[in-house]
Amino acid sequence: METIKKEKTFDAVKMMREIRDKISNKTQNMSFNELKAYMKKKFTENNSKMVGQSNYRQQQ
Repeated sequence: METIKKEKTFDAVKMMREIRDKISNKTQNMSFNELKAYMKKKFTENNSKMVGQSNYRQQQ
């Protein structure tokens, strides 16, 4: 059986590394409390929730 090689048009690993590096550069000198505030702001801006956080908790 031959392997068919496709050229990638999108590299998810590359994108993830670029995003991670960008966030690391922004947060590297932050204190724990500054980092918590940064994360809370970003989650709020993106209307996201942290892992383990359910809708039930948000309503209380």
